[in-house]
Amino acid sequence: MGPTPRRSRRRRWASLLGATALAVTAGGALACPAGAASTNVDFATHCIPPEIAGIPPIDGTTTASIAVDNASPKVGETVTVTYTVVTPAASNPTDLALPADIMTPTGKVTLGGAQTGSVTVAGPKKNTPVPGKGAFPSFSMTGTFTVTAPGAITLSPGDYNIHTSYILELDTPCTVITPPAPVSETVTATDVSQPNTRAITLGSASGNPGDSVTVTGDNFTPGATVTLAGRAGTAQTADTATVTADDQGAFSGPLVVNDKTTTGVVAYEGGAWSSDKGAGPAAYVVIDNTPVPEGSQKLTTTVKAGTLSMSQAGDAVQLTGVDFGKGGASTGALQTVTVQDFRGGPAGWSLTGKVTDFTGPGAKIDAGKLSWTPACATKAGSPSTCQAGSAGTVGASGATLAAAPDGTLTGGEFTVDAQLSLNVPEFTPPGAYSGILTLTLT
Repeated sequence: MGPTPRRSRRRRWASLLGATALAVTAGGALACPAGAASTNVDFATHCIPPEIAGIPPIDGTTTASIAVDNASPKVGETVTVTYTVVTPAASNPTDLALPADIMTPTGKVTLGGAQTGSVTVAGPKKNTPVPGKGAFPSFSMTGTFTVTAPGAITLSPGDYNIHTSYILELDTPCTVITPPAPVSETVTATDVSQPNTRAITLGSASGNPGDSVTVTGDNFTPGATVTLAGRAGTAQTADTATVTADDQGAFSGPLVVNDKTTTGVVAYEGGAWSSDKGAGPAAYVVIDNTPVPEGSQKLTTTVKAGTLSMSQAGDAVQLTGVDFGKGGASTGALQTVTVQDFRGGPAGWSLTGKVTDFTGPGAKIDAGKLSWTPACATKAGSPSTCQAGSAGTVGASGATLAAAPDGTLTGGEFTVDAQLSLNVPEFTPPGAYSGILTLTLT
């Protein structure tokens, strides 16, 4: 009976040796995000097995890739990163088969370019069994980072560690010998300004030369100096005044209008007109009171300026279902939106949208998973021509659905549509999920 315990201990330590060797480079394989593109890169790796295993450090070549769920994020959006070790630096050095689900990988992804730093990634406690002297399977780790700067952001594989839970709890750190490793993925981030919600109204739509019109505004920067100015088409006239916005961003002030060519009034912050920090033009007509020659009659009429408005065919969209375990595209069509621009004058318009996370039974689908392909049609005879926004992610930060540019004379009626696609992760818990898509017309 004496030799039996010793043989048993030798078998356990031999198993431990195999487990710690596996911990250098193995784990459970995970799928990369759907639609993500990445490049496999090779880099020299130095791995240190636990001291108890009695194995010297392993220097070898690791092949890895970085994938992202969104290669064109906007500043403020969250990007999911998947770090996959495709080909480990070593194989199982023992004749012993190693059991499944004993390893938990963690690691870092190195950011460079427009945004620097690192992303912490982790994988599940999952791996397939490894036969004696067999090749180790690949393993994947995921994490997220928030985009803080516009421009090209590079992603490179970084150091990783494998924690094993087989007989003992052990760690095997692996480091990049010459950091940073080659770039495997690049995302290009764009900066999205907040929609301009500044607006003005006029106390009257017309007046005689030299009359004063009251200009009322809201949603300007609190405390800002605001310039009131007349417009003749797209050109500013000499009629100007200044007011100061209150602590709520509102103001009301007079503008004396003398120029008979005036077609509208604008208000703006800063030294010159900017569509980002301005409002209007609100239509205004100077009545020509030139005396009528003897024996003549002066005939006048007025075209009343209207408003910029939108309506939609409905307020609910049912997207197609997807299967648990498969996930993929849940698709549908936006309820048609009709935009009416009856203001007159030179101002164009922009229709933007943003969406919340989709919430369901104890889980959520990130807002960044919703994308659209917009379309826009212009009613015949409209002075303006609308332009559909770019196809791509909607997200919580928002995107442009359609727009019409500034011009000498703008206006008309437009219909806006979009094809919608929600990229549902594979193992999203079954149930109904809903999010709110908010459209804003400015």
